[in-house]
Amino acid sequence: MIRLLVGLGNPGPEYEATRHNAGFWWIDAVARRLGARLQPDRAYHGLVARVSRPLAGVEGPVWLLEPQTYMNLSGKSVSALARFFKIAPHEILVAHDELDLPPGQVKLKQGGGHAGHNGLKDIQAQLGSADYWRLRLGIGHPGVKAEVAAYVLRKPSPEHREALEAAIERTMAAVEPLLKGDMQAAVRLVNAKPPQPKAPPPSETTASKPST
Repeated sequence: MIRLLVGLGNPGPEYEATRHNAGFWWIDAVARRLGARLQPDRAYHGLVARVSRPLAGVEGPVWLLEPQTYMNLSGKSVSALARFFKIAPHEILVAHDELDLPPGQVKLKQGGGHAGHNGLKDIQAQLGSADYWRLRLGIGHPGVKAEVAAYVLRKPSPEHREALEAAIERTMAAVEPLLKGDMQAAVRLVNAKPPQPKAPPPSETTASKPST
C-alpha cells in the first residue's frame, strides 16, 4: 500500500502555474479530496499533511508531501520523511510532469529510469532505489530537446491546462485503491484511456435537405 504521496514542483508564486509544478497540482487535489491541509515542516523540507486512513482494515496514516527544496533537491525532502517513518520505496508514489505524454494523458507505473527528470533523479539517489511508484502527468514536449528547460518552466496554454486538470480529476478515483494497496485496480483506473468526445449528430438541414 502507498503510505507517502509526493508531488514534485518548485516553490514560490513565480513557478506556481508552470508545467514543472503539475505534481503539486495533483497533491493539492488529493488534499482536497481527503480533507487535508498541507503545512510547512522544516524537518522534512516541505509542505506536509498527515491523514488518518478512513478505510476499513487499513492501519496507519498516509502522508502528503510537496518538497520545497526546488526540483533538483526533491530527494532531500522525500528521503527525510521516508526514513523517519520507515516508509519503504515501494510504499511511495511520486506525481510529476512527464514530457513523453501529451497533456491529458496520465500513466501509473512502478520503477524505471528517471529519463533526465531532475526531481526523480535526486529521489532515486537519496532513496538508493528506483522501486517507488510514479504518476506521470503528461505535459507534452516542445519538440526540440534544447527547449525543454525553458518549456517546463512556462505556463501551459489554457487548453493544455484544462486537459491536465481533467486528467488529474480522473485520477482521483484511484486514490482509495492506492491507499488500500490495490495497485492493480489503481493502475487500471489511471491508465484507462480518457473517454473520446462523441461525434456531433448530423444537422437537421443536412438530414432533411430538399431535393431539387
